[in-house]
Amino acid sequence: MTGFDRFDPFLPPGIDTPALVVDLDIAEANTRRLVEQLTPLGVALRPHAKTHKSVAIARGQLDAGARGITVGTLGEAEVFAAAGIEDIFLAYTVWAVGPKAARLRALHEQTSIAVGIDSVAGAERLAAAVEGFERPLRVLVEVDSGGHRTGVGSTESAVRVAEAARSMELDVVGVFTHGGHSYARPEAHADAAADEVRALSEAAIALRAAGFACEVVSAGSTPTMIEAAADLVTEIRAGTYVFGDRQQAVLGSIRLDDVALHVAATVVSMAVPGHVVIDAGAKTLTKDRAPYLEGHGLVRAYPNAVIERVNDYHGIVRIPSGTPAPHLGEIVAIAPNHVCPVVDLFDSFVAVRGETVIGTWPVDARGRSG
Repeated sequence: MTGFDRFDPFLPPGIDTPALVVDLDIAEANTRRLVEQLTPLGVALRPHAKTHKSVAIARGQLDAGARGITVGTLGEAEVFAAAGIEDIFLAYTVWAVGPKAARLRALHEQTSIAVGIDSVAGAERLAAAVEGFERPLRVLVEVDSGGHRTGVGSTESAVRVAEAARSMELDVVGVFTHGGHSYARPEAHADAAADEVRALSEAAIALRAAGFACEVVSAGSTPTMIEAAADLVTEIRAGTYVFGDRQQAVLGSIRLDDVALHVAATVVSMAVPGHVVIDAGAKTLTKDRAPYLEGHGLVRAYPNAVIERVNDYHGIVRIPSGTPAPHLGEIVAIAPNHVCPVVDLFDSFVAVRGETVIGTWPVDARGRSG
């Protein structure tokens, strides 16, 4: 008996655990579906590659109709640019001094990159980094639509930053935001999407009145990826949608059946009554857990089981009385709570199509956090 349960459709027999397993058919279908939903709305998909950090997955997204990619760090941008991906938006307010200034200039020479700004001082650093270059660096002004993380807080501030950037010979091509408050609770997505659309549309109108074309109006959040595709919005930067995770399923962004990535883990101990221990702990599943989620991931074949705590290499799973339990040595599939940090803990993932193993693919941008 191998412990291989076909309820977990992503686990090839004999896999060495812990491991990431990605069903390419499901991941590709997730991108095609989103492109098909956005296209009639006149909105493009620019997926955030921080979710998968994979050149192969990014190319698949582009082949399915995505417009360029989004990244969160210079390191990620460097990996994808080196692989020949030419349209990259670094949706982060990079403070371009020292090595980062040199790296940004090299990227600007190598590919078509745009960068986020939300301050005059930040724009000054970017302008200095690319000073004397024959074509201007493209920038987008970030606006705060309610996440209260980064981004200007008013249309007046957006215009002020844009005008300063223009005076420094930066090419202000648009505005962007991230509706991070869509993750607050399962019913938060509608209001967050409305906030994104309102903030972006107001900022775009103000910039256009100040003489900017403002061709790019970019929203970004998997929970709001459809509802925010409205009014003046031209692109959506959803990232998590491609693999999905338990959190997105609970938020209603995707169906649980559309989760393309699972962590394969082996039951290594049953010493404590009412519990089993798996070989996937904090260094595999992370400790990321939204307040509306119980436990540190969903064991797909045993949905009543609760991964109630994680140590570095141990996942302690409570089995409620009267519910099925895996046996010692069984391999189980776990839908992680938040897939993005989980991917960054692995050097590679097992790529499958249904029951067929395609190969082991690298997580190309793993650890490129700066």
